Amino acid sequence: MKIWLVIVGVGLVSLFLRSSSLVLLRNRKLPESVTSSLGLVPAAVLSALVAPELLFHNGLFQPFGPRLVAGIVAGLVAWKTRNVFWTLVVGLGLLFVAQAIDWN
Repeated sequence: MKIWLVIVGVGLVSLFLRSSSLVLLRNRKLPESVTSSLGLVPAAVLSALVAPELLFHNGLFQPFGPRLVAGIVAGLVAWKTRNVFWTLVVGLGLLFVAQAIDWN
């Protein structure tokens, strides 16, 4: 029963925190600097999620490891083709080959 109370409690707190900005800012116009900065949030969050995966492996910093190389090549494929399928095939394929030849 305690776990359900914790889950419901965390859900309610999360709902309150997320909806409070909508309620408090409902009739206000945000400054241009704030609205333009909000457009950068998705790129910042994606970078914060992807960078550690590319630069660290088993808790060790690998600045020129196979993950980083595969990530850079996948990024170039994504930029050039704008195709998610080919980005995944090339990036994961390169990472698979690097792991198969035991490149650490």
